[in-house]
Amino acid sequence: MIQSITSQGLVLYNRNFREDDKLVKIFTEQVGKRMFFVKHAGQSKLAPVIQPLVLARFLLRINDDGLSYIEDYHEVMTFPKINSDLFVMAYATYVAALADASLQDNQQDAPLFAFLQKTLELMEAGLDYQVLTNIFEIQILTRFGISLNFNECVFCHRVGQAFDFSFKYGACLCPEHYHEDEKRCHLNPNIPYLLNQFQAINFETLETISLKSEIKQELRQFMDQIYEEYVGIHLKSKKFIDSLADWGQLLKRGRQMKKIAVDAMGGDYAPQAIVEGVNQALAGFFRY
Repeated sequence: MIQSITSQGLVLYNRNFREDDKLVKIFTEQVGKRMFFVKHAGQSKLAPVIQPLVLARFLLRINDDGLSYIEDYHEVMTFPKINSDLFVMAYATYVAALADASLQDNQQDAPLFAFLQKTLELMEAGLDYQVLTNIFEIQILTRFGISLNFNECVFCHRVGQAFDFSFKYGACLCPEHYHEDEKRCHLNPNIPYLLNQFQAINFETLETISLKSEIKQELRQFMDQIYEEYVGIHLKSKKFIDSLADWGQLLKRGRQMKKIAVDAMGGDYAPQAIVEGVNQALAGFFRY
């Protein structure tokens, strides 16, 4: 059955198909994730809107028994701030990949689409992309069949305690019940508290959020443990995020090298060819 629809959609990725064609995966609000065929993509009018992390209202021809087609588009949003920052783009790509992994193809999930769209909009608006990612991760766990309670002790059900987490029980322990699991996580009590808050946060009302770098690092480490223990997926986009600390050090070191080189050659008056040469050398740090 083939039908024509108009739907909001977010491009998840594209890949080459034959010589000049592409297969484009789009998460649509109305019909879930679908694979679309774009012929002669390089010369197509669709070329600007089949790039990853492009949001648009698409006119689509949906084929339930094969590849679907994009007929037209309007109301395009390209998230320029996300795409201009390597670190933000990496996290945005990861949450999109996580949404992709949590949902079967051709299955409608308008709430998940809205959640992903709002996450990207908040990243674009400049809110902390690392914390937004943690919130997305903890709230999307239910789509992997995982439900965790960070609000109370699994034994006495008391709330408001300095909780730790136990993978043995899949729940929190209060101080009086720490002894129940010798291999408990020994978390900073702020981590279960924040995750309990994150589970209830509504992005529609979120205007600002800020955490210390040490807390964000602890959150990242614990979320990695949760996903390894309960979900077991290993996304390429997450591996790239894990490498960003090294990239950050290279970037910092590269900027220092550039300043030293330019200063040694006359500062602001250094020949343009020399400055360009330094820039080219630094670019080598970031080649895949």
